[in-house]
Amino acid sequence: MSPADPVRSRLVAAGALLGGLAVVLGAFGAHALKSRLGAEQTGWWATAVQYQMAHALALLLVAPLPIRRPALVGAAFGVGALIFSGTLYLMALGAPRWLGAVTPLGGLLMIAGWVLLAVGALRPRR
Repeated sequence: MSPADPVRSRLVAAGALLGGLAVVLGAFGAHALKSRLGAEQTGWWATAVQYQMAHALALLLVAPLPIRRPALVGAAFGVGALIFSGTLYLMALGAPRWLGAVTPLGGLLMIAGWVLLAVGALRPRR
């Protein structure tokens, strides 16, 4: 990764921010919300943190790889994680359960990111 490559620098920054936020939200859920959430809500929170951190690390993984369209892969991972985890966080905090219908859209974006990464690895940039 060249320091002058703004796309790859933004992927690292986005991964670092998403990962740091996952740590903050994980700690918040484990300490501040522990006694306030029921079992189902605690499960949603834990799943949200887990997927958010996994895709933060995925953003960091993508940055140095010589793949095609790294920004598209990163956008799919990042936006997917925000939608998926965000809707779970909101539902855990008492938002309407219909948001659960939006959650799979984030999941589909994350899956699309992995497919795009695979395609990009098989057809590296020139």
